[in-house]
Amino acid sequence: MQNGDTNTDQNGSGSSVPRDTSRPLTEEELDRYSRQMIVPGMGKEAQLRLLNAKVLIIGAGGLGCPAAQYIAGAGIGTIGLVDGDIVERSNLHRQVGHATSRIGQPKVLSLITHLKGLNPLPNYVAHTCHISPLNAANLIAQYDLILDCTDNPATRYLISDVCVLLEKPLVSAASVQTSGQIIVLNCPPTPQGLLEGGPYPPCYRCCFKKPPPANAQLSCGEAGILGPVVGLMGVAQAGEAIKILASGLHVPSTTPPKAPVEPTLLLYSYSLTSFLSPFTFRALKMAPRKKSCFACGEGSKGRLTLEGVKRGEPNYEFFCGLSSGPKQHVLSEEDRITPKEFVERVQQGKDGNSGKGKYVVLDTREKEHFSFGSIAGAVNVPFGKLLSKAAQIKRGGETPQVGDILPPEVKIEEGKEDVPIYVVCRRGLDSQEAVEKLKEMGLDNGGKRKIVDIAGGMKAWKEQVDPSFPYL
Repeated sequence: MQNGDTNTDQNGSGSSVPRDTSRPLTEEELDRYSRQMIVPGMGKEAQLRLLNAKVLIIGAGGLGCPAAQYIAGAGIGTIGLVDGDIVERSNLHRQVGHATSRIGQPKVLSLITHLKGLNPLPNYVAHTCHISPLNAANLIAQYDLILDCTDNPATRYLISDVCVLLEKPLVSAASVQTSGQIIVLNCPPTPQGLLEGGPYPPCYRCCFKKPPPANAQLSCGEAGILGPVVGLMGVAQAGEAIKILASGLHVPSTTPPKAPVEPTLLLYSYSLTSFLSPFTFRALKMAPRKKSCFACGEGSKGRLTLEGVKRGEPNYEFFCGLSSGPKQHVLSEEDRITPKEFVERVQQGKDGNSGKGKYVVLDTREKEHFSFGSIAGAVNVPFGKLLSKAAQIKRGGETPQVGDILPPEVKIEEGKEDVPIYVVCRRGLDSQEAVEKLKEMGLDNGGKRKIVDIAGGMKAWKEQVDPSFPYL
């Protein structure tokens, strides 16, 4: 494969032509990379390391796009990209490697088109698939350094575990809403279970022994994301990768470093609600490597293996509380109603409960989602606030009333305390849990008041009732 070519590989068995480590730099390379080669600590030797390096970027989205741009611009010799998604219009405000003209294309191929326009010299390897326990080892084994640009904890644990097993350094980042984080792991890479000194910094499990609760694992589609925030984290990933490769720290070693760098988690955040508040960078010192770590600690060789990962051991979905996928039918049929049925039976009065004051629609979306549109007469109590109120009431041992949960503008007519409550959210997941919480608090009056989930949320409302509804 020649420089600038693309090798498409869906199964993780792609290859690239190795670069000659003894050759002189070409005139084009001298001209293209001159500004970075004159930086103290770089020079020709460091540039040749970059030219001979192979980097795998897992995720071609908000993190992967800016990271890939600077990785390609720096002259990394082989750049592998892993992603199974296609470009959508909603990606473009932050995924700067894509374009309107490439909507509908595989993200990996779209990003490579962009990168070739920036620098045609590297070898680009397209893996148009999602990373999984079945292909992770085959993909990661081909490269010197891994960038985790994914958006969910289960995949982060998988990538980190395989990097430990294959002795690969890892630059991991995450971002949502107005905050982001980045950490370098397993660098320099050392054998699994080496107890004296390495790997330092530790693996992802050493830093985050337990994943966040399943209901706190929000995607950008649920929680939102600002482009510059995720872009900063992606650029920082590229900076760390270039530093590691230029200095040769990506080469596996059985000798622990004499002066290991303390693991540091870099956090970035700012507030949209207070425009006078400056953005902040914070560097948090992480705990050192744990002897008891499942992946890299004492006895880990018997617990974590490549063969086990391929067999589904450990089960990353189960570990992160997602083993059964998103909750779809946690409520009984009598506790659910479709948007179409709600319009026909409730709004149009076929069940005798139509009209103002005859029922309450509780919308648990965030206020930003709610502001774009809602069911007529709906009141907004964001899911997080509802859970917080429920926990507060439970701690106080109180017997709650509707007024403790609903906004004060909701008036329940005297003698109509048992009017039904219909709960809706964005996609029909949070609303089901909200129905359960309201019943746990006793707001169903022992079954006298109906508390019903509008199945499928506002996404289903758009599909079944109002195609013009601005579902975000």
